[in-house]
Amino acid sequence: MNRKEQALERFRGDCNCAQSVLSVFAAKYGLSENDAFRIGWPFGGGMGRLQKTCGVLTGAYMAIGLIWGAKRPETDEEKEKVYQIVREFTARFEARHGATDCLTLLGRDISTPEGRQKAKDDGLIAGRCEKYVGDAVEILGQLIAAENK
Repeated sequence: MNRKEQALERFRGDCNCAQSVLSVFAAKYGLSENDAFRIGWPFGGGMGRLQKTCGVLTGAYMAIGLIWGAKRPETDEEKEKVYQIVREFTARFEARHGATDCLTLLGRDISTPEGRQKAKDDGLIAGRCEKYVGDAVEILGQLIAAENK
């Protein structure tokens, strides 16, 4: 099973969007999957269901830190490289989906139990969110391949 399939399986199971993305990159880059699940926990639903930056992006940003982040002390060049990769990831995701915040991407308020249930009933979680999870893993995989990481 490839990373995209693993992430989708986790998302369909009991992981949020951020956990699903971060966890499939964790072990290869020095973080246990369990720690990835714990770290990614608060980022689902656009950070604690605040519907700000989508969890697939925050999960990918954390993975980018694992993959390209330097140990202290980092140089300005090392910081800029990571920031550039974040910008490139974000641009590619936004080009596909037109937004990066959870509220716009879902078009529904999921901050309440009723809103979450309505989003599920309308197929938004299974449809849109699964697409976002898969695309985030795919885009990150392309960036990794381009950098031979």
